[in-house]
Amino acid sequence: MTKTIERPAGVKPSGPGEGKPKKSLNPFVLMFVIIAIMAILTYIVPAGQYDRVEVDGRSVVDPGSFHWVDQQPIGFLEMFNSVHHGFVEGAAIILFVFLFGGALGIMQSTGAIDALIKVTAARFASREYVLVPILTLMFALLGALIGSAEDQLVYIAIIAPMLLALKLDTLTGYASVALGMMSVGFVSGITNPFNIGVAQSIAELPVYSGMGLRIALFAVFYLMVVGYIFLHMKRIKKDPSRMEFGKFNPAEVPEIDKNYKASRRHKLAMAVLGLTFIGLVYGVIAQGWYISEIAGIFLLGGIVMGIICRVSPGNMADGFIDGAKEMTSGALIIGVATTILVIAREGALLDTILHAAAGLLGTLPASINAVGMFITQLFINFLVPSGSGQAALTMPIMAPLADLLGVTRQTAVLAFQLGDGLSNIVIPTSGVTLAGLAMMGIPFSRWVKWVFPLFLAQVAVGAIFVIIAQAIGYGPF
Repeated sequence: MTKTIERPAGVKPSGPGEGKPKKSLNPFVLMFVIIAIMAILTYIVPAGQYDRVEVDGRSVVDPGSFHWVDQQPIGFLEMFNSVHHGFVEGAAIILFVFLFGGALGIMQSTGAIDALIKVTAARFASREYVLVPILTLMFALLGALIGSAEDQLVYIAIIAPMLLALKLDTLTGYASVALGMMSVGFVSGITNPFNIGVAQSIAELPVYSGMGLRIALFAVFYLMVVGYIFLHMKRIKKDPSRMEFGKFNPAEVPEIDKNYKASRRHKLAMAVLGLTFIGLVYGVIAQGWYISEIAGIFLLGGIVMGIICRVSPGNMADGFIDGAKEMTSGALIIGVATTILVIAREGALLDTILHAAAGLLGTLPASINAVGMFITQLFINFLVPSGSGQAALTMPIMAPLADLLGVTRQTAVLAFQLGDGLSNIVIPTSGVTLAGLAMMGIPFSRWVKWVFPLFLAQVAVGAIFVIIAQAIGYGPF
């Protein structure tokens, strides 16, 4: 008989059939409401368009080319057709999610993942306040240095169960990965090629220049995120009813065996898992890998682990299918979220919104123009939750606008990276965020309620950094 722990006092039941499920806003319902609103707006908002030009193989906006065009309303049937287009545009990430899920399923069938969780839990029992900052820093560095974002889905599925074994909750595990990678790493973008690299290239700045201020930003945001997670950890230790277990049943989390030792095969399999992650990081940095290569190396790692642990080909195939099934909700969310961008673009709303934002900034006092750019980028990210995509769309306009408003181009890039990165954790159009939450079974409404104070605090700190950048003439120009 498997030994299990008793449910902590005050924790509400979450097992199948136990208690009444909490009502929460389904992310699919929320996104379909947004899709309908965007379609209606195509009948109301005047349609406009910028011309695009090719620069270093990228399609960027010609900032002086805006012109009004005929209204391009999205009809009732066309709105539903756009869902298919959204899935086609998001196909690369959707397939990555399914392939990663299948690879993880193979890895789980070996028992090595469970062994890794048990070993970590035994080593860090009663030292979770040491482990969480280390994990958060590791994922923050991945986001800051190589622009890791979508691959957070890889880590969440492993880290969340690990922290559950340490008597923490799913929210802590998800936040350690997602906030570290996005709200610290990606947003600070020390050498992030997907936001800083593209934005600085378009703004004609030396690539990765101005690194000192971004390192300071990284340090401040890291302390904020770790402090916020620690506050949550203290709260759930004091009041277990605050714990969020998502899809996991707390009664099924095993006791920590402080004397647990992994078998030799599991140790070899864990070594392969570690080498897989090392190869992933090397490939992204040195070889320019993206999601196809990441999925491929993870699938290869799973198969090698299966061979080491003597899992039959049939059981590996079953594990792959089971793992892919677990990712279905997250994969579907990405396609539906992409539909919102499709409608905004096809209905000629995107350029109109961008033009209006640029015009509004020109009316602000010079002292707050940079902050206005930051806030504008926050809202634009709702429609274009892609670092490189938003850079290609907005920087051709924001860079020359910064010249006219007396703001350095480097400050304009800083405003872009903050606006692009910070809102990803709260907007319902960020497919990766919604996919990760769906994987963990955490309701989007619950997540936003929990993380929103941190988001507001980071926006305030971001505005301060933008003001400082403008005051010191953040450059080189």
